Amino acid sequence: MLQGNYEQILKLISQSSGLSRDELERKIEGKRAKLSGLISKEGAAQIVASELGINFEKQKMKISELLTGMKKINVSGKIIKMNRVVEYNKNGRSGKIGSFTIADETANIRIVLWDVNHIALIERGELKEGDVVEISGADVRNSEIHLTSFADIKKSGIIIENVQTKQVFNKKTISEIGFNESVDVRAFVVQIFGPTFFNVCPECGKKVSESGECEKHGKVDAQRRAILTFIIDDGTENIRAVLFSDQIKKIASDSDLESSDSFMPKREELIGKEFLIQASSRRNKLSGSMELFVGDIQEIELDKLIEELEKKQ
Repeated sequence: MLQGNYEQILKLISQSSGLSRDELERKIEGKRAKLSGLISKEGAAQIVASELGINFEKQKMKISELLTGMKKINVSGKIIKMNRVVEYNKNGRSGKIGSFTIADETANIRIVLWDVNHIALIERGELKEGDVVEISGADVRNSEIHLTSFADIKKSGIIIENVQTKQVFNKKTISEIGFNESVDVRAFVVQIFGPTFFNVCPECGKKVSESGECEKHGKVDAQRRAILTFIIDDGTENIRAVLFSDQIKKIASDSDLESSDSFMPKREELIGKEFLIQASSRRNKLSGSMELFVGDIQEIELDKLIEELEKKQ
C-alpha cells in the first residue's frame, strides 16, 4: 500500500487517467462508502487506480513523486553524497550495505543497496559523486529507495542540472506521517515536558560523562544543552516532538532555560500556541512509537498567514 500525501497520489492518478480531481474524488469516496469507510483515502485511491488500469510501476518518476510502498519504481538522479560500504553481522546473518543519496530538480532521496553486485560498483569506484544513475525495479521503503538483486542500477548519459540538494519537507497532517519522513506540520502545543539538561563535547557535540570525559577527545570543557518535549496536535492526531537547544532558543531565552522553575512562565505562554514545525519522524528506541525530531519551529503569524491565503485565491 502506498503511504504518503493524498494530494500527491491524486495528482499521479489524474495525470495518468486524464480524469479531473472532482471525478476522481467521487470515485474514491464511492469506493470508501462501498467498503463502509474501513479503508483510508490513499487505499481507496489505489483501488481506483487499479480499476482504471494505471500501474505506477511502469512510469518514470521524479523523486518528489515517490511514495513509501511503491514497487518496481523507475527513477534517475545525480549522486550528491556517497557513503562508505558498511558490513553487518546481526542475528546470525552477515553481509554488506551500500548507500548514497541521489537528487533531481525536484527532491533528493537515499538509495540503499543490498545486492553484492550493486555494492561492488561502489567498491570498484564505478559509481561516484557527480555520476547520474538510472534505477529500475526498486522499492520505496520508509522514504528510501531499496535495491535488491531484482532491481537494476546503471550509469546514465542523462544530464541533470540544478538538483535539489537541501532536505525537502512535505506538508502533512500528523495522521499522514510515516516513519523516516521529513515533514512540514502546522499544529498546536498541548503539553510540554522538561527542560532536561545534559553536557556535550564542544568538539564533536556528543554527550560526555559526568566527569566531563568525551570518548573521542578526552577531558573537555563540556557545554550545557537542553531538551524540551512537546505534545502537538493538529486536529487529526497528536504526536511527541523533541526540541534541542538550537530550536529551543527560537522560542525561549537563555534566562528561561536556566532551570525547570525559571521555565514555568514560558511553559504557560507556549501551551496553546500554534506553530509551523519542520521535523524528521523517527522511531523511539524505547517505546517503539513515532516521534518528531524538530529541525525548525516558527510561531504562526496570523497576518502573514492571511496574506498568503489571499494570494492563493
